Amino acid sequence: MNPEPRDTIKPPLFAVIRTRGPAWNDAQPIEGQVEWEAHRSFMNALEEARFVIVGGPLEGTADVLLIVRAGGADEIVSRFAEDPWSTRDLLRTGRITPWRLRIGTLP
Repeated sequence: MNPEPRDTIKPPLFAVIRTRGPAWNDAQPIEGQVEWEAHRSFMNALEEARFVIVGGPLEGTADVLLIVRAGGADEIVSRFAEDPWSTRDLLRTGRITPWRLRIGTLP
């Protein structure tokens, strides 16, 4: 495996907690929520753009943890505001915290 060139600078990492909003239907699985396909496509596009690095639900909670690369919190808020689940109040961004990876590697 070849290391990245030293002149390649990646944006900083952030841990983002998104939580279910009042429009979330607890009687439905994630795939049964309104606009599931649009949300899935949106999130896949963020992953393809290497904005979202990894993420998923925090089991037993109403929260999702996402690790993202961004220039700052404003960019994160702006990008997630475009999520169909944000506009329908199924998910809200609850916390954005700079994060430093200490163990392991990320793509």
